[in-house]
Amino acid sequence: MLTRPDLRNVAIVAHVDHGKTTLVDAMLKQGGAIHTRGEMADRVMDSMDLEREKGITILAKNTAVHYQGADGDSVTINIIDTPGHADFGGEVERGLTMVDGVVLLVDASEGPLPQTRFVLRKALKAKLPIILVINKVDRPDARIKEVVDDTYELFLDLDADETQIDFPIVYACARDGIASLNQPEDGKIPADSETLQPLFQTLLDTIPAPTYTEDAPLQAHVTNLDASPFLGRLALCRVREGVIRKGQSVAWCKTDGSTDRVRISELLMTEGLERKPAEQAGPGDIIAVAGIPEIMIGETLADAENPIPLPLITVDEPAISMTIGTNTSPLVGRVKGAKVTARMVKDRLDKELVGNVSLRVLPTDRPDSWEVQGRGELALAILVEQMKRESYELTVGKPQVVTREIDGKICEPVERLTIDAPEEHLGAITQLLATRKGRMEQMVNHGTGWIRMEWLVPARGLIGFRTEFLTDTRGTGILHHVFEKYEPWFGELRTRNNGSLVADRSGPVTAFAMTNLQERGTLFVEPGTEVYEGMIVGENSRSDDMDVNITKEKKLTNMRSSTADETEKLIPPRKLSLEQALEFCREDECVEVTPAAVRIRKVTLDQTQRARETARRKHQN
Repeated sequence: MLTRPDLRNVAIVAHVDHGKTTLVDAMLKQGGAIHTRGEMADRVMDSMDLEREKGITILAKNTAVHYQGADGDSVTINIIDTPGHADFGGEVERGLTMVDGVVLLVDASEGPLPQTRFVLRKALKAKLPIILVINKVDRPDARIKEVVDDTYELFLDLDADETQIDFPIVYACARDGIASLNQPEDGKIPADSETLQPLFQTLLDTIPAPTYTEDAPLQAHVTNLDASPFLGRLALCRVREGVIRKGQSVAWCKTDGSTDRVRISELLMTEGLERKPAEQAGPGDIIAVAGIPEIMIGETLADAENPIPLPLITVDEPAISMTIGTNTSPLVGRVKGAKVTARMVKDRLDKELVGNVSLRVLPTDRPDSWEVQGRGELALAILVEQMKRESYELTVGKPQVVTREIDGKICEPVERLTIDAPEEHLGAITQLLATRKGRMEQMVNHGTGWIRMEWLVPARGLIGFRTEFLTDTRGTGILHHVFEKYEPWFGELRTRNNGSLVADRSGPVTAFAMTNLQERGTLFVEPGTEVYEGMIVGENSRSDDMDVNITKEKKLTNMRSSTADETEKLIPPRKLSLEQALEFCREDECVEVTPAAVRIRKVTLDQTQRARETARRKHQN
C-alpha cells in the first residue's frame, strides 16, 4: 500500500457547544486560509441562518488548511466540522466515512456528555485513531484532571481497544487560538504556547496519511450533496483509489445496482472556505463533482472499464415521527405567495430526502399528509422551520415515537438523559422524571452546589419535557439526551397535566374577553389576533379542555356611569416558538405553520363533533 504524506483527513466531533466550530475558525486563521478575506465573522463554518440563530451546527461541512510541518514540507489538512447534536447523527456518520482520524473535543468544565458518547461510539466503531482536545481550559470552573479521567472511563465503557485508548491529549483555548501538550492549571490559559502549532503537529503525528493501491481502478464515494446556481447538483466525494479528472467519462454505480456512464463536467477542490476548479484529484482527496443531476448519497463513481462499487452508507434508524400535511385551517392562504398545495409540500419533502439520509417519508391514509420520521424532535422541527421560511403552509402533528417489534414484543426507544442543575431542584426534577417512568442511573455532586444526574427515560416522556424542566429549575437547569436502546413498551404516559383553552367561534380577539379569561389560565394570543373555532388560545389551569369565547365584546350603552371604568391590566401573552408549540401538543391537537404565524389547534375543529369523539373514547375505555 502506498501513502499520501502531503494529505490528512480529520473530523472534529464533540457535544453541542463545546467549541468545534470556534476551533475550526482558529485553525483557518492560523493556517492562512482566510488572509484574503479581510475580517472574518465568528463561527464562519455555520453558514445557514438557522445555525447562526440557534448557535449549533446542523450540516457537516468541510474546509482545508495548509500547514508547514516540522520537516518543512507543506501538508493539506481537510477538516470536517460535524454537528454535535445526536438528532443530526446522519451527518456525523457520513462525515466519519470521509476521514482517517478524529479530534474529540471535550469542555474542561462540563466533561463528556451524551452527545460526546454518541459521536465517540461512532468513531470507535469505525476504528479511527482519536486525539483528545480539552477545550476552554481558561473557564473559572474548569476541572481538567477530572474531565480527562471521565473521558478515559467513557472509552472503557464503550469497549475501546488498547490502541484506541492510548490517545494523545491536547489542552486548548480555541477562542484565543492557543494549544499545549502540557496540562495547565485549572482556569489558566496555557503559558508555553501562543498558537495551535502543538495541535497541528499532533494531527500530523497521529492521523495516518491516506493509503491507496498503485494502478488500482478509480473509486470515489459520494458522501454528501450540495448545489451551485451555475453548476447544478454537486456530489461531494472522497477518492478512495485511482485518479479522477475533469472531462473524464466514469461509471456511476447506483444504489439499485445498475451502472451508467457519465462525464465529469467540473471538478472542484476545497481551499480554505472556497471551492476552486481543479484538473484532477488523487486518492484521499475530498472533491466536489458536477455533471450528474440525479446522483445520490452512498453511490460510487468508478472506472468506466472496470466499475467496482463501494458499500452503501448506513445510518441509525429514525426514532421520532410526526405527520406533515397541507394547511387545513380556515385561515389558509392568507399570506401572499404562500405554497399551500399537496404537490408543493410533497415535492419539498422529496427534495429533503436527497441530502438527508437519516430521514424517512411514508404515505398515510390521507393524500395530503405524510409521516416524516427522523432522529429526534429537533431534526424534525428544523425541517419544518426551513419549510416555514420558504413560504410553505403546513399542518404538523404531535411528535410520536417509532416502535419496533423485538422478540414478539412492541418496543419503544429509550433515551439517556443527562441533567446539570442546582442541588435545590433535585426533588422537583426527580418528581418530573418519575411521572415519565424514568430510571436514575447515576448522580454526582461536584461540591459546587450543582449536581449531575443520568437517567434512562422513554423517548415519549421527553416530548414536552424541556419546557416544564426549565420552569421548575427557574431557567438554570441544563439537559441533553441521546438515544440509548429499545425497551418493551412502558404503558400509558401523561406528560401534560393542564388542558387547553379552545376558541369556540371565529373573530378577532378582544381585550375585554382576555381580561375575563386570563384568570382561567395562560393565554397565547394578544388583542386583535384573528382566531377560529377549534384554535387553542391558551393553557387551562385545570386538567380538562375548556371552550371559551375570546372574541366577546363589551356591551355599550348610552348611559353614563357615575364611576369611571376601572382599568384592568392585561398579562402579556406567552408567545410559543415552533419547538415549544410542538412540545405543547396533545394527541388530539396539531400545529398550523404559516410564513407569518405558528398556531396550535384541535385536529377536529367543530366543538360538537369533538364532544362526540371524547364521549365515544370514554365509552370504549
